[in-house]
Amino acid sequence: MSVDVDHSFAAPSNVRGAEFPRVHPDLRVTFRLQAPTAHTVQAQISGSGADPFDMIRDDNGMWCVTTLPVVPGLHYYWLLVDGVAVNDPASETYFGHGKPTSGVEVPEPGVDYYDIKDVPHGEVRARWYHVRTTETWRRAYVYTPPDYDTATETRYPVLYLQHGAGEDERGWTTQGRANFILDNLIAAGAATPMIVVMESGYAMPWPAGTPLGPEFLQQMSAAFEALVLNDLVPMIDATYRTLAHRDHRAIAGLSMGGRQALHVGLGHLDTFASIGAFSGALFDTFDPQTAYNGVFRDPAAFNRQVRLFWLSAGTAEERFHQAVQRIHISLEEIGVQHELYESAGTAHEWQTWRRSLHAFVPQLFRV
Repeated sequence: MSVDVDHSFAAPSNVRGAEFPRVHPDLRVTFRLQAPTAHTVQAQISGSGADPFDMIRDDNGMWCVTTLPVVPGLHYYWLLVDGVAVNDPASETYFGHGKPTSGVEVPEPGVDYYDIKDVPHGEVRARWYHVRTTETWRRAYVYTPPDYDTATETRYPVLYLQHGAGEDERGWTTQGRANFILDNLIAAGAATPMIVVMESGYAMPWPAGTPLGPEFLQQMSAAFEALVLNDLVPMIDATYRTLAHRDHRAIAGLSMGGRQALHVGLGHLDTFASIGAFSGALFDTFDPQTAYNGVFRDPAAFNRQVRLFWLSAGTAEERFHQAVQRIHISLEEIGVQHELYESAGTAHEWQTWRRSLHAFVPQLFRV
């Protein structure tokens, strides 16, 4: 099958030298795979809601398909070769769906807030530390702002930033490009220089076949809560030049990480003064009088204590968007101060969370 590559370009997520996948001006994507002995090949884009795209074989055993237009951003995908899901050797892989998974980056026209630019850059450091809560060694990724190593007398506020289910501590920088978002905001004077800490949200074993249901999520949240309070925050405050006070400490996350941020943050307002949930997995019945041990029961007290309470969702992730809307309406009715951000047209995907972080960070740690 011939492919019209006019005006298309190799996806930024391709491995070095690979011409496919290609992104078209109308945001269609062309996938190609050399598999001469295969009988069927399909391309499946995660979270798109579309059925797998059937690829067509040419006489040389090259399979190809051009999709319908997709939403900009990073999309996990895989190729189904005779029914077996495999990664595309032409694309970089990202840790998602609990394993390294192919990803295709579809740039959003006219948007550059998560691009690498000619501005001062912070560093992303891998910090190994021993956790007494779990008696294991763990790795946190820590973003330090551009002047961290030169402004040696300066102390910084800290944002604890969590990934979603099936991902890990690498997600926010590798998929989310959080370090470039911070670099660009800080360079523009739109955000306070801050340290950002990213840890794995899994603080207990996840036995094979265990469904990610409410009961298991609650157990995971409790384990992660203990790890954050007893090990992670103390280690960060002892290792980095932090402003070790609740007013200068925030916690946020996406999806599962958003649920964890609410559980830990709202349960420990003596530790965190700012809380954010991006597409938080908030499907329980929400009663502002009883939720999170009644933290919203006295709106005036909550408003005095919490510097920023922030919720977001993509308008195309129906279940998550509806859940956030319900909470927003309930909090608005009783006078709990909070911010609501809606990412137009995006679903449960990284473009929603990149936009959310870009909108959230400038609101943090204002004097």
